[in-house]
Amino acid sequence: MPDRYVAVIGPGTASPELYRLAHEVGAELARRQAILLCGGLGGVMEAAARGAREGSPPGRTIGLLPGTDRGEGSPFLDYALPTGLAEARDGALVTSADAVIAVGCNPGTLIEIGYALKRQRPLAVLAGWSVLDESGQPVTGYRAARTAAEAVALVLGDLGSARDRHR
Repeated sequence: MPDRYVAVIGPGTASPELYRLAHEVGAELARRQAILLCGGLGGVMEAAARGAREGSPPGRTIGLLPGTDRGEGSPFLDYALPTGLAEARDGALVTSADAVIAVGCNPGTLIEIGYALKRQRPLAVLAGWSVLDESGQPVTGYRAARTAAEAVALVLGDLGSARDRHR
C-alpha cells in the first residue's frame, strides 16, 4: 500500500480539549500507518505530532515550518522542514497532503480548509466551524466528525474510494 499523507490542521494555541482530540487523531493516524503532516509548531500541530509519535506503532511526522529555523519546530517531528513562506506554507501543506483533518478552527485553519476544498482533498473537521453553501448546506467535500477515530476513518475511507475509482 502506498504511503498516505494526512495533514492535521488547527490553532497554534489549543485548549486542553482540542489538544486531547488532536493527540487522538495523531495516534489513530499512526495506528493506521499514515504519515502525519502539520504546520510544525504548537497547539493542535504539536498535539497531533505527539500523538503520532506516541502511537502504537509510533507514526511518522513531518512539519512544514513557516520560518527558516528548523529549531522552531515541535520536538515531536521526525522531519522539520523550514519553508520561509510564513502563512503561505498553508497552501504547500494542504497540497502536499492526500487528505486533511481540521481539529478546532481559527482564521488560519479556515484558510487551510478552503485550500483543501479547492484542491478536492478528503476533509474531516473535528470540533470546528461549519462551512455552509448559499443554501445553508455543508459545502461539497466538507465532512464533520464527532470523534478522532471517525475523522481518520472518513478521510482514509475517501482515499481508498478515490484509489479504487482510478484503477
